[in-house]
Amino acid sequence: MPDTEIIVTNAGEPSTKASLIVVSNRLPFVLIRNAAGELERKASAGGLVTAVCPVVIKGSGLWVGWSGIHLEDANEAIPESNPNDQTPTAGLKSDQVVSVNIDSKIFDSYYNGCCNKMFWPLFHSMPGRANFGGSHWTDYVTVNKHFAVRTIEALEKCLAKKQGSEKSPPIVWIHDYHLMLAANWVREHAEEKNLPCRLAFFLHIPFPPWDIFRLLPWSDEILQGMLGCDLVGFHIQDYCLNFVDCCQRSLGCRVDRNNLLVEHGGRTVRIRPLPIGIPYERFVNLAQTAPKVLKTSKQQIILGVDRLDYTKGLVHRLMAFEALLLKYPQHKEKVSLLQISVPSRTDVKEYRELKEEVDQLVGRINGRFTTANWAPIRYIYDYVSQDELAALYRDAAVCLVTPLRDGMNLVAKEFVACQINDIPGVLVISPFAGAGEMMHEALLCNPYEVNEAAEVIHRALTMPEDERALRMARLRRREAECDVSHWMRCFLKAVGALEMDDVGTTTMQPVSVDDFDDYLLKYIGYNHKLALLLDYDGTLAPIAPHPDLATLSPEIKNVLYKLSNHSDVYVAVISGRNVDNVKKMVGIEGITYAGNHGLEILHPDGSKFVHPMPIEYEKKVSDLLKALQDSVCKDGAWVENKGALLTFHYRETPNHLRGDMVEKARSLIEKYGFRATEAHCALEARPPVQWNKGRASIYILRTSFGVDWNERIKIIYVGDDLTDEDAMVALKGMARTFRITSSDIVKTAADHRLPSTDSVYTLLKWVERHFMGRKARANSLTYRPTKGDGVQMQMSLEVASTANNLEV
Repeated sequence: MPDTEIIVTNAGEPSTKASLIVVSNRLPFVLIRNAAGELERKASAGGLVTAVCPVVIKGSGLWVGWSGIHLEDANEAIPESNPNDQTPTAGLKSDQVVSVNIDSKIFDSYYNGCCNKMFWPLFHSMPGRANFGGSHWTDYVTVNKHFAVRTIEALEKCLAKKQGSEKSPPIVWIHDYHLMLAANWVREHAEEKNLPCRLAFFLHIPFPPWDIFRLLPWSDEILQGMLGCDLVGFHIQDYCLNFVDCCQRSLGCRVDRNNLLVEHGGRTVRIRPLPIGIPYERFVNLAQTAPKVLKTSKQQIILGVDRLDYTKGLVHRLMAFEALLLKYPQHKEKVSLLQISVPSRTDVKEYRELKEEVDQLVGRINGRFTTANWAPIRYIYDYVSQDELAALYRDAAVCLVTPLRDGMNLVAKEFVACQINDIPGVLVISPFAGAGEMMHEALLCNPYEVNEAAEVIHRALTMPEDERALRMARLRRREAECDVSHWMRCFLKAVGALEMDDVGTTTMQPVSVDDFDDYLLKYIGYNHKLALLLDYDGTLAPIAPHPDLATLSPEIKNVLYKLSNHSDVYVAVISGRNVDNVKKMVGIEGITYAGNHGLEILHPDGSKFVHPMPIEYEKKVSDLLKALQDSVCKDGAWVENKGALLTFHYRETPNHLRGDMVEKARSLIEKYGFRATEAHCALEARPPVQWNKGRASIYILRTSFGVDWNERIKIIYVGDDLTDEDAMVALKGMARTFRITSSDIVKTAADHRLPSTDSVYTLLKWVERHFMGRKARANSLTYRPTKGDGVQMQMSLEVASTANNLEV
């Protein structure tokens, strides 16, 4: 990965020679229609916009996002900014904006149904509030694909201007939980079109621990979507570790916790903590110029500023304040709580109910404690201007930032920046906010412990002035250094790092023999025998342009030969090739071979199992072969005749021709009554019999070791494609399974993922080391057919029926 040269301007804003393409749910401004029906920009003032927009503008980058309005004409021009606009987006030209326009119903389902009702509560560790709707997920996928298409258009536009080179290709930076799938399709299309770029993702909300995240029915897809990037950023180290843990436990990826690395799709993905900051100097300036808002000087003001959301802990905060007045009545008429709640998602039932609950609680507490001269709570349910907010931050005695869960929470940082008075206020923060992990001088407060929270508030109100000054000075120094521009510089440094960065090495080490100690040693132990069930193409031998070119390396053949001669190891090769061909390609006697995904099984003693084909399909095979050859065997595509199966190969076909060709082949296969199943750049036509690698694996184990095979031996299964998933599902919980995968989106039942056939060789070397290092046991694992299992040269339909009903 090339270096990214970071430039710091005179204003302290970071820049980079590589163009930056930002992809977010919203553009950095919203579009509105004026009285004349013309589009106008309305500026946004978030911290992300403040930090990132100048880099996009100066680097001639692009911003991809929804405009905030559903346009009837998707090609309607984006207007330029108002000449009087002084916001950070003012310099963003219309040709630097790529607007995403989506059907309003699909967008509502994606945004409100999936993002807000599913991801928001789940990622905030509140699964009871999550609504897992399949239709919303479908719309989420649709929108992410559309964003990916528009991002590729932006990338092509950027490269056409020669804004990126091989040395500094454009950086595509995708933001937040709205777009967790987009990176995979961006990477896929970019590789197809040979568009150089670097992909990064940043999540602005928490990432939950594995036991919560796995509740999501599409958790594997989300993880693999994020892993489509080269760099994945979170606010704090805890979220990084949660993500790495999920990648290992849900996907079976190799991970490096010390260096925060995940191996996926043959790539090393870096996971980095990148805590976001605020535009510190802007808030200092606001605090210096903002007129006084709080007129009383006799009362201490406790300030709360939150969006009205169930994650913010407003009910718990009000109850803690009530407990404070009950336990410390001396604060009555001397302390007031000013709670500002910004309206949010007012059309959602849960939020309307939350507002009603907060309103009732405020009314009850005020009704209980109010005197003629004093009301304990002043509650504002409205938007507050930046000037007023800065004045409130500046003059408050205590600021309560006590969410039940929050990604970072910038209110805490804004309060600190505005503390310019000689006698500063005190920050009280929840440990469940990301900011609580690094603002160590603030007072920590568990919002779930209402009485303890009341004690912390009392301590803040009575804290001596010298302690207040000391704590606030340290907080201000850190926030001044780690402002939003610092966050931007850290990101650019992380995405451009080659060998080392602040965390450590940036590349996973190759799979080593010792890695398998963690995977297998406890499972196999030192007293058990082992059955090795191995796929051929893509597992023992690399995928090749033609099946005849997929040969075993001498190293793998040598270790297989040694293992096949060990009395405690049983070896079977289960392939999609016909059985005679796979035996020829492996060329080792004394092991079991299964061909055509287990429809043919050749045992070491020469006996053979052949699953019968329904008579009517024997002729259909040749008819289908001719139909495929006549219709789709062109532009490098061809059909392989395996006897019971046919495989349509299109590896050599140009990408732009594949779509229609594959669909036509699929239609023909299904028209002739066969099942079309995906393989590596191939479609297999399989007869409609209830037999696959899973059933074949269990049959092999039972005929070799008896009906109690699962109690007598340990099993390893290794494969690389969808046909192997049948075996991994069938052996789930009874074997250790490995999936070889180099593509980015693979849902697997395997326990672990491996990056290549080289790692399969390493696994076999571990087995060799483990078993050759101990004495051979009595009772050889040489194949002996079990009495009554009906192994013969050809099975009758009746015997096949019995095999079909074999139970584990």
